[in-house]
Amino acid sequence: MRVSQLFSQTLRQSPAEADVQSHQFLLRAGFIRQLAAGIFSYLPLAQRALTKIEAIVREEMDAIGGQEITMPVVHPADLWKETGRWYRIGPEMARFQDRAERDMVLGMTHEEVVGDLVRREIRSYRQLPQLIYQIQTKFRDEPRPRAGLIRVREFTMKDSYSLDLDYAGLDEQYRKHYQAYFNIYRRCGLPVIAVGSDVGMMGGSMAHEFMFLTPIGEDTLLICDESGYAANQEVATFLKPAVPDEPLLPVEKVSTPDASTIEALAAFLNIPASKTAKAMFLMAEVEAGTERFIVAILRGDMDLNEVKVLNALKAKGLRRATEDEIRMHGAVPGYGSAIGVRDALVVVDEAVASSPNLVAGANDAGFHLLNTNLKRDYQADLVTDITKARAGDRSPDGAGVLREVRGVEVGNIFKLGTRYSDSLGCTYLDQNGETKPVVMGSYGIGIGRLLACVAEANSDEQGLIWPVSIAPYQVYLVYINSSDESAKATAVQLYEDFKAAKVEVLFDDRDERPGVKFNDADLIGLPVRVTIGAKSLAKGGVEVKLRSGGENQLIALENVVGYVRQVLQSLQAAIDVNVKEEPFLG
Repeated sequence: MRVSQLFSQTLRQSPAEADVQSHQFLLRAGFIRQLAAGIFSYLPLAQRALTKIEAIVREEMDAIGGQEITMPVVHPADLWKETGRWYRIGPEMARFQDRAERDMVLGMTHEEVVGDLVRREIRSYRQLPQLIYQIQTKFRDEPRPRAGLIRVREFTMKDSYSLDLDYAGLDEQYRKHYQAYFNIYRRCGLPVIAVGSDVGMMGGSMAHEFMFLTPIGEDTLLICDESGYAANQEVATFLKPAVPDEPLLPVEKVSTPDASTIEALAAFLNIPASKTAKAMFLMAEVEAGTERFIVAILRGDMDLNEVKVLNALKAKGLRRATEDEIRMHGAVPGYGSAIGVRDALVVVDEAVASSPNLVAGANDAGFHLLNTNLKRDYQADLVTDITKARAGDRSPDGAGVLREVRGVEVGNIFKLGTRYSDSLGCTYLDQNGETKPVVMGSYGIGIGRLLACVAEANSDEQGLIWPVSIAPYQVYLVYINSSDESAKATAVQLYEDFKAAKVEVLFDDRDERPGVKFNDADLIGLPVRVTIGAKSLAKGGVEVKLRSGGENQLIALENVVGYVRQVLQSLQAAIDVNVKEEPFLG
């Protein structure tokens, strides 16, 4: 391709809406253009890179037995009502009615459609296991699209679905995906880690997210370098410090004026926050359309993890209670506890259960209770882990200390089990003629987000530095304009020679200054730059330079095609060596 014919232009300045480096460079280099908030067009350079990413994804999915299909973008809402997600998912799901006034959905994921296919196609155990996948457009009406392609509303996703006889089969397919995902990311030149995660709206028994670590990430991750533990903060656990035994002391009500926060209370009583019990008041949708008042009790030196509360209660939704709702149940904001509340579901963190004589609210403004103890002074409906892990906490196995990092999720895998099979009637007959539910898994990779993360990970101050495996072209051929017609003819011939040798080349044949061409070469970021002009030919050849760094190499004209092919092979080999077996993080 000649740059003079390329359907895109480079930009000298970053558009105002570009808030991260990958977004800036993808816009400036002419890869993408924004149509609306979170909705982008992919121009030829981006499309070529995306096509290569998709080819890698297909190869890895096919290697573990995947069969590619294509499912509709538009779904009848009846399917989503069958699984209940129509009622649980909020405005991020795009709903509309067709001309017959039937409720319809723009697909944000395809578990319901897969379930409908399974109940139509699968009859016998002889048809299982199966693995189907697609690369398809999806729509999620994100409230705050940001960071270019990293958080969008319309996106392309590879989603695959495993279908098994039993959970042992699911375990096997899950682990195959786990390894295949590492292969995909490494072949694309993106470093990732796998972390345990919340199953969220997908449901199921286990989930992992594949994270690209970067300060621009929206997810907070807890990692222990000593033990190898890694989890999203939503589900991360930690080893809570042991508390020494002490005799239970009698409850005593004390005046604590202006001590409506844990910090103020600890300072007023001259005690550590760990000797206080903090009450958090929530409303949980435990059944469709029905909310319960929740009192969550945790130690004052710890923070509440609402995702853990949501999962522990198996609730469909969770929100903070209003002051009126708190008072309605006999509690007092700022001075609340579980003691004396009415019609409440009390959830107590395990650290509170093992900590005697904690100071708690008296449910009387300006007063607290000394020496409160679970079981003696109040009862719990549920004792479980509801605290948020933080940097400095001990790893769950005690082998080290957790640290916080930020990350962007570039893929996820879920053990769905029979969550959708039960809802949609996806069954098969086993060897004994008994009806059994199909056991399912769901696995996703955002293709555009992967492209953006590769751009974020592989760039410098001048522009992008594409891994050779997914670069839109392999070589940027620069012709330095001169009045020497023979030099120009030689450049054109070299362009043809590269194409004949199956080297993907972008030929900058524009009538522009050398500085403009070199700047654009760096901005677009193809792996190898080849510069030809009267001066280089007079020196005896052609200049070859890697975008990733190093000095210009002067290569004889007759050797340049072979030399560049060897360079490209070396760059690819450096990527291939990283594709290796990855220990499974259970």
